[in-house]
Amino acid sequence: MPKFYARRRVSILAALTGLIASVALLNSPTASAALPTPVSASTARGYLSQLTVATENRTGYSRDLFPTWITISGTCNTREWILKRDGTNVVTDSACAATSGSWYSPYDGATWTAASDVDIDHLVPLAEAWDSGASRWTTAQRQAFANDVTRPQLLAVTDNVNQAKGDQDPATWMPSRTAYRCTYVRAWVQVKYYYNLSVDSAEKTALTNYLASC
Repeated sequence: MPKFYARRRVSILAALTGLIASVALLNSPTASAALPTPVSASTARGYLSQLTVATENRTGYSRDLFPTWITISGTCNTREWILKRDGTNVVTDSACAATSGSWYSPYDGATWTAASDVDIDHLVPLAEAWDSGASRWTTAQRQAFANDVTRPQLLAVTDNVNQAKGDQDPATWMPSRTAYRCTYVRAWVQVKYYYNLSVDSAEKTALTNYLASC
């Protein structure tokens, strides 16, 4: 009889320990969630084969045509929301501005402890989207694209790396960390496919080559 109760107590303790661990997991910071996992390489290859190949046209482009940093949740705008998602131990004030934390940039492997050193990269740049079909969208559609936290389109990275990337596509720019390139091209193709954006011939060749080694 005592052994039965002992086993029962152990079982109850194990259950409680598991429950506490689950609660802790649920309550842990979402800061390390980072970029939503893009589609697999095989799916990306399938998507790429369906993308229209077309010459790009930047006529009429202005960044102002893509309203950015709208309110996502509570007092948090898109930039602040991504900083919280992609950072570690991020502390924010009442206005949702990050006052402390750290951010690992998967493009170059650098870690930063000041939010001012971090940019939110549009993985498929706004100008690239314009060139590829967004010029025909409504302002509301361009706003949705510029603030998309559901697809793998927004990512916290080193500011000067983001600035060096500019509006380039994978034919002319890729993350210096080779370990991240497969993730990058999978995400790129997923975003272009979801938004029905075209690719130019050099871009498609580059994407095809990178995906072949994923």
